Amino acid sequence: MLGSVAWPPAPIRTERLVLRQSEGRDRATIIELLASPEVGTYVGGAQDRDELERMLPEVPGQRAGFFVVDLDGAAIGTVTLSGRNAESLHPEAGGTELGYLFLPGTWGRGYAAEACAAALDWFASACPGEAVVLSTQTANERSLRLAAKLGFIEVARYHAFGAEQCLASWSGRVQP
Repeated sequence: MLGSVAWPPAPIRTERLVLRQSEGRDRATIIELLASPEVGTYVGGAQDRDELERMLPEVPGQRAGFFVVDLDGAAIGTVTLSGRNAESLHPEAGGTELGYLFLPGTWGRGYAAEACAAALDWFASACPGEAVVLSTQTANERSLRLAAKLGFIEVARYHAFGAEQCLASWSGRVQP
């Protein structure tokens, strides 16, 4: 689990992206992500922008497992590796959950796959042998395709939050 990992790690560089700790300059992008109706479609809906402006700290996401995804010096999304609580459905599937949000204008360019693969590689090195899961609505076809590409294998389908969900477990390697 991430509690034993030194945080933050050095920025993780991929071919096109940098995964790094959140900074104050990322606040506007994080608000945009959380307030976006498109981004919120499969994750409980858009949050109220005014409330986010009031409630979000000046430097949001200051916790272990929270990466800002940076493209050419600008934040375009987030990738998170966070602990699952004991009351989660199917707690036997794993203790760490992968999550990701990207600005709609960046969709379809492979950034989520690139960023998530880098975060998973980092996690596998930092926490060898630890299981990782991903939950997504089965209606979110893009997310299901990404999960398969990253090497996640479906372990269960269940109903929660008014929709059918897919729980998938990471096999420990990204598919070519």
